[in-house]
Amino acid sequence: MNDLMEVKTADLAGEALGWAVGKAEGLDVFLAPPQYGNPWRVFARYQASATEHTKRYNPWEDWALGGPLAVKYQVSIIPEAHEGPEGTEMSQRWRASVYYRAGEHYGTEYCDAALIATCQAVVATEFGDTVQVPKELLT
Repeated sequence: MNDLMEVKTADLAGEALGWAVGKAEGLDVFLAPPQYGNPWRVFARYQASATEHTKRYNPWEDWALGGPLAVKYQVSIIPEAHEGPEGTEMSQRWRASVYYRAGEHYGTEYCDAALIATCQAVVATEFGDTVQVPKELLT
């Protein structure tokens, strides 16, 4: 088993966020070691009655995985658009808000992407303000 380290939910990003969301969803997630120039990555193992397959698990960047989580957990995704310095494009930041367990509330800090904020809110509903993730994902 991988050594786990405690991380604030608000600090989760990338593979560590994917791991935490997979755990919150009760998936059989595992790490694939670095190869071909890729860092550690999170995969999920899916089993049916006679078949098994693995698939990359990246809900913080794949709407096919992360989008349904916003519906399932009834996450409110809130945009904040603001203009950059003169002559630069408008940038967007996102935050998420979710109510869970008899009215408890979690609101994320502003993130660079709607799915990151959504995934942090999902993790918070299951684990609260902190979660344990493999240390390999924190480098």
